[in-house]
Amino acid sequence: MYRVNSSIEVNMMTNERHANIWDTLVESPEEAENLQLRSTLMRALTRKVRSLELAQKDAALRLKVTQPRLNDLLKGKIDKFSLDALVKMLPGAGLQIEVTVKERSEA
Repeated sequence: MYRVNSSIEVNMMTNERHANIWDTLVESPEEAENLQLRSTLMRALTRKVRSLELAQKDAALRLKVTQPRLNDLLKGKIDKFSLDALVKMLPGAGLQIEVTVKERSEA
């Protein structure tokens, strides 16, 4: 077993196939979906912030967060961010979100 972010255990001995990595890290599909969405937003924000080549202090001001909070984002500390918090940072990065809801395919 591996412990991820101090609260999620991963059994590395399984041969199961999963739709995404998050399915292997959490108990429910709802939690996996939430992690997948947060991961997607964090990657987009991180790419954008790095492309701006700003000092962290200046980038944090644009996103309306503290510099330590921005540092958590850049280090990928997913457990520190809610979907709501990440969505609120998008405008400061010059990004917008587009939502598509569809029927879940049965695997």
